[in-house]
Amino acid sequence: MNQTTAIPQASKREFSLDLLRVLACFLVIWQHVTEVYYIGPDFTVPTHDEMPLIGWMNSMTPIEVPLFVMISGYFLLPLKMDVRAFFKRRFTRILIPFVVWCVAYSAYFMVYRGDTLAQFLRNVAHIPVNLGVEIGHMWFIYMLLGLYMLVPIISPWLEQCSKRQLQGYLGVWAFTTLLPYIHLWFPEVLGECFWNPSPMLHYFTGFAGYFVLGYYIKRYGALSIRTSLWMLIGAYLFTVAVYQYRLGKVTLVSDLEVCWRFCGVNIAIMAYAVFSLVSNIRWQGTGILGRWISQVSSLSYAIYFVHLMMVFVWHDALGEVLKHVYFQIPILTVGAFLSSYGVVWILSKFPKSNVWLGS
Repeated sequence: MNQTTAIPQASKREFSLDLLRVLACFLVIWQHVTEVYYIGPDFTVPTHDEMPLIGWMNSMTPIEVPLFVMISGYFLLPLKMDVRAFFKRRFTRILIPFVVWCVAYSAYFMVYRGDTLAQFLRNVAHIPVNLGVEIGHMWFIYMLLGLYMLVPIISPWLEQCSKRQLQGYLGVWAFTTLLPYIHLWFPEVLGECFWNPSPMLHYFTGFAGYFVLGYYIKRYGALSIRTSLWMLIGAYLFTVAVYQYRLGKVTLVSDLEVCWRFCGVNIAIMAYAVFSLVSNIRWQGTGILGRWISQVSSLSYAIYFVHLMMVFVWHDALGEVLKHVYFQIPILTVGAFLSSYGVVWILSKFPKSNVWLGS
């Protein structure tokens, strides 16, 4: 049997991460299914009656990327192997599937939207520059590679720092998650200006905080269930409230999505809370369902790549048949998730498939 098709046996610790990875993968698909209903022409905000409901349905999905990054930090920090071997292993596992799927999407759009051969070749040639074909979810790979490059730099400090020092770094990073809201009143703060894209706290912003937070949880443990629940409920209601307040006041999706920014404080709180909640689950992944979840987790990188094709297929098939978003979003998401898994599972049976699936 091909290595990628074997269903792994899960330990308690690793199974909680399998659950988190599958949850994050599902939320990515939920987000991309939902975008059709709240992004209008030229990225304007639509005015249909179900826009308020979308705020309730979509306000937890932005934790998807933080969860993926925290899982990576949990596994990879601090570095315990030769730097050269680390980069060879991680970059090979990430880059080869990335290039394969960029080419696959370029070919797919020749069929789906009628791209010409010249457009296909231009998209392929554009891969070293940015994305290749303009498929937005590929941005994640560049961010992930950047974090991998950071691993050997921050690992020596992580190995010798105290808990208080680690909390100090995470505290500064946590302050930077307020910037999306601070910028609503002060567009430029702490040295920001058009000739200086690297203001005072620039080096503390972004996904590196989630990366280190994943390591922090591994080293010092997750939050309690009670604390996690209160954090999750509070941050979720805050997210919905900001969305509903800005709905009707802004015309561009980029302005409406301020409460859905991956590195915003409310999303960071929800991601930390969900990671902690799942970490407290006692189920060890036994039984058919547990083994299936572990298998989906092992294939999640390829599912991430292929899912947008399936989202397009399901939207075209049922998007107009299902009349309301409370039917459309869950049904299309489940359909796209299961069909993406099915496609990847079939592909995983080919020889050497783990090389280009990233399994």
